[in-house]
Amino acid sequence: MSPLTRRQMLALGAAGAGAAAVGGAGLWWTSGGGGEALGGGRELVQPEVLSSRDGVLELALEAAPAQVRIGAREANVQAFNGSLPGPTLRVRGRDTIRVAMRNGLDAPTNLHVHGLHVSPEDNGDNPFVSIAPGETFDYEYVLPGDHPPGTYWYHPHHHGHVADQLAAGLYGAIVVEDPDPVPVARERVLVVSDITLDDSGNLAEVSPPQRMMGREGETVLVNGQVRPQATAAPGERELWRVVNACPSRYLRLTLDGQTVRLLGRDIGRLPEPVELTEMTLAPGNRVELLVDTREGASTLTAAPVDRGSMDGMMGGAMPGDGPGTDEPIELLTLEVTGDRAADAGPVPPGLVLRDLREEPVAARRTLDFAMGMGMGGMMGGMRGPGQMMSFTIDGRPFDAERTDQRVRVGTVEEWTLTNSSPMDHPMHLHVWPMQVVTEAGREVAAPRWLDVVNVPAFGEVTVRVAFDDFAGRTVYHCHILDHEDLGMMGTLEAR
Repeated sequence: MSPLTRRQMLALGAAGAGAAAVGGAGLWWTSGGGGEALGGGRELVQPEVLSSRDGVLELALEAAPAQVRIGAREANVQAFNGSLPGPTLRVRGRDTIRVAMRNGLDAPTNLHVHGLHVSPEDNGDNPFVSIAPGETFDYEYVLPGDHPPGTYWYHPHHHGHVADQLAAGLYGAIVVEDPDPVPVARERVLVVSDITLDDSGNLAEVSPPQRMMGREGETVLVNGQVRPQATAAPGERELWRVVNACPSRYLRLTLDGQTVRLLGRDIGRLPEPVELTEMTLAPGNRVELLVDTREGASTLTAAPVDRGSMDGMMGGAMPGDGPGTDEPIELLTLEVTGDRAADAGPVPPGLVLRDLREEPVAARRTLDFAMGMGMGGMMGGMRGPGQMMSFTIDGRPFDAERTDQRVRVGTVEEWTLTNSSPMDHPMHLHVWPMQVVTEAGREVAAPRWLDVVNVPAFGEVTVRVAFDDFAGRTVYHCHILDHEDLGMMGTLEAR
């Protein structure tokens, strides 16, 4: 870490000027006017887009407090470059992304490019970097030429501060371009997040029971808006890139009245899109949806998901134990009207997905995600004299100085992920995606590649991982980010 270089200062200045121009244009974080309730009823807008040129994307990101207007209300949040969400980064395979990351917060932070298959060493996707308040760090990520296209995202990953900083507003999308894109009338990036504000518009305090359960914000946002509106003509095909950027909330998505097909989930494209009526995203998951529009009004809705609870642990239910609402949440409305559009044409086939079941396995491991009672010295919420909840993998809380798993580069391993707790735990492995091979005791028929795999309460999932391309040290963890901050994370070294 070092003081800002001249290049970084110029880049930050340009970012600030861009933010001012966005505000003047009346985009999402400006006033909705008319006393609207938390921004409901406004046209859906897209985050600023920063695209690579000649194989390079160079930008500055500043994580800092920001005041944004949501409807008629001022909100004091944290944001990248003053926007909620931060800018969308659009790149291609073989591109280099250079980020001058400045910490304008009062706590340490860093940057994680979630899902990108890039080096974890040095100034790559290194979760052990710590950027102190007022300091700057220069990241560089080099994408392989065959990097899967898809929707990825970025957020802080400094242990102990991840959930707080994500819940405060620090997140943004990354798009890796498809060399054979699907013809669509338009793309929409939809970053779904949640937040809780107090009566003064400040970030609300989080109680120990909420941290142990995994917080769910009172207000759910799409691109920093509440229930925005989108419009389209009948017969159009749209590509919706949906990111679940909530610290703990699962999203069971439905879009009534429209034809929806799944194009991809987390990593790359499916060989053929699959029609669906609903899709559940664990925290950190992404989906790419093809929406073939039909006349009428539709609502994208997130229904509640039962992810378990702590009932029965430590003498019964805890205050705040359980999801924040039992009612479906309206995320956005789509109004389809006007003259019918021309046919969009066929969807080009995706690539045949690699199937690790056809490859030799170098090692098999079992990782157990557990919650339980611990004694003094562990992080958690107090339940009695000297007693705290523990959040562990294989019975051990996170220790950055310890290496939990050692793997060989170029090999395939099979991991059985078990959950001995009464809550679901979505497991995320940095750098290398996972192919799900069995779940609920059944073999998965076709290759399914994810970088966040949900491990249900008292259940197990088996995955295979190809440790290709990179050596280095990184982490795997529960993506209920309060659980990660409380210790449910391990370290891995590839050599």
